[in-house]
Amino acid sequence: MRSPCVARCGLNDEDYCMGCFRHIDEIVAWRDTSDAEQAAIIEQLAARKAHFDGDDNKQILSRAKWLEAEARLAQKA
Repeated sequence: MRSPCVARCGLNDEDYCMGCFRHIDEIVAWRDTSDAEQAAIIEQLAARKAHFDGDDNKQILSRAKWLEAEARLAQKA
């Protein structure tokens, strides 16, 4: 399934991207996520966008944030 990335990455205080409205963990794991799980995430994006309406990109999606998410996901596996 195609990624919902819109190349406007920036995380809010809860680590959701204000471009595509996925959580950093969902972004990092996207490639390894099943089509059914990806579809479920995509179904939630419009509601997330409405929920976060007005939030700003508080921080860029940095390499450090990416590595933190990878480590967190590795612990769950």
